[in-house]
Amino acid sequence: MQAEKETEAPEQRLKSEAKERHFLEGPHSRKSEFFILLRIMKEFIKGFRALHFVGPCVTVFGSARYREGHKYYELARGIGRRLGEIGFTVMTGGGPGIMEAANRGAKEAGARSVGANIQLPAEQMPNKFLDRWVTFDYFFIRKVMLVKYSYAFVVMPGGFGTMDELFEAVTLIQTKKILSFPVVLMGRDYWRPLIQFLEGMIDAGTVGAVDLKLLLLTDSPDEAMSHIEKHAIEEFGLHEKKKLRRWWFLRE
Repeated sequence: MQAEKETEAPEQRLKSEAKERHFLEGPHSRKSEFFILLRIMKEFIKGFRALHFVGPCVTVFGSARYREGHKYYELARGIGRRLGEIGFTVMTGGGPGIMEAANRGAKEAGARSVGANIQLPAEQMPNKFLDRWVTFDYFFIRKVMLVKYSYAFVVMPGGFGTMDELFEAVTLIQTKKILSFPVVLMGRDYWRPLIQFLEGMIDAGTVGAVDLKLLLLTDSPDEAMSHIEKHAIEEFGLHEKKKLRRWWFLRE
């Protein structure tokens, strides 16, 4: 697949970066709100067209700050490779760090590698291991795309953005807005404080004990793949190829 060209002049990027801030500032004139809605709809369609035919995905979340040679970068690279070997397209946020590592692993396995990139003030360039990517202005649209095409989620160590993506996925599963797709937390030492915090929430009565069962905490790629094979491939019958109708606005 050929990746989309994503170059923009600096002044265009500044205009692009202001779109979501403007949208979230509060009510605007009805005319302005109408044109904002059109931009949002256009961006959704752009995402649908770019990603509709990429195949069943597993999304890998994680920090953009880890570089090649770091243990979590290499772990993510191995996870991407293993996911590719069992037949998944590997989807990430399209940037550097953990995202790059997972996409790189997928490429090494000969699997599809896709990204949902985001336009940021400190420009995030799509990594070089992507077969296809699309860059979004709006964070919430990007998050929809990262969830919409995936049958499982692998969450590597990361910061605020990774936490946001993790809890977005878990909340959608908990509230049954999406099916009970497997969510794997890779890195026991990193995630243990979070698990302890969640156990405190159970004690406080704000989270149900059953909700923790949505998460698998592990250091083992073998355990992660076994969990995904059982709860995604087998449970959702992904070996069966489903025919898709190619509507005109979704054609390649």
